[in-house]
Amino acid sequence: MSQFLSQFPRTRMRRKRQAAWSRDMVRENLLTPADFIWPIFVVEGENELQPVSSMPGVNRMSIDVAVKHVKEAASVGVPCIAIFPNIAQTLRTEDCAEAWNPDNLVCRATRAIRDAVPEIGIMEDVALDPYNANGHDGIVRGDKIVNDESVEALVKQTLAQAEAGANIIGPSDMMDGRIGAMRDALEAAGHQDVMILSYAAKYASAFYGPFREAVGADGNLKGDKKTYQMDPANSNEALQEVGMDIAEGADMVMVKPGIAYLDICQRVKDTFGVPTFGYQCSGEYAMIEAAAANGWIDRDKIMFESLLAFKRAGCDGVLSYHAVEVSKKLNG
Repeated sequence: MSQFLSQFPRTRMRRKRQAAWSRDMVRENLLTPADFIWPIFVVEGENELQPVSSMPGVNRMSIDVAVKHVKEAASVGVPCIAIFPNIAQTLRTEDCAEAWNPDNLVCRATRAIRDAVPEIGIMEDVALDPYNANGHDGIVRGDKIVNDESVEALVKQTLAQAEAGANIIGPSDMMDGRIGAMRDALEAAGHQDVMILSYAAKYASAFYGPFREAVGADGNLKGDKKTYQMDPANSNEALQEVGMDIAEGADMVMVKPGIAYLDICQRVKDTFGVPTFGYQCSGEYAMIEAAAANGWIDRDKIMFESLLAFKRAGCDGVLSYHAVEVSKKLNG
């Protein structure tokens, strides 16, 4: 590339930067509200709005409150939400059966939001940790998270969510072979239009702590998730994971966490060219909010800059807790 570039002073890079209109004209990446999936947390009850202490500005919401907030999200152009539950401890069992109860919290929230806000997409998390007495994404037998039995449970959870009206299934469990099993089950059950956005490269990261508080799984987790989530040291392995999920029927793929793994986002997009998403996860959100609360950063500028970084790395969209706020600002 360098042989095609002239040198100073024939080329002055600052010429294009000298005015707002010229900077806008040559800008390579843009954020719009259509880039976002907004994660929300739901709880039982009515008129419930419970702050998540480690995620300032984020609340657990009862279904009636969630409907109101999702209407607002749709009104500012957010195209899709992702629903995560915080259920009663009594419903968290070792067999995780509440995960595929057709009347569980997620399924009821899905039906209510689908009826009230039909124009918005609904994505569901497929993993067992919110329902598991052990806090893991799969079923635990002894000291092992068993793969194939977990996949069977995850398929049942997938079908329950599809029946409730989910548009997108988001498997975040990282069990081997689950995408193919879910795709086959969806096809067989007549849900061929339900998309799969696979958490294809999900790392065993320390950035998830605030999320686990939000869904109430932090006190239940026994051990860690290193036997099924990816080693943060690995990059090539992510391409193998993504490639397998695409071959098994994933429509879109995701990298999680986000900011610390933008190199993975770019490698995935460059290698496969499929719709690629990043998750600006709870720990990343919490760091921005904490630094802003202490006056160490300009919150609004960091919000935009951090989200734009996903687009620059090749992401087609971002899961972000800032989605609604940023969309409002983008709209004017």
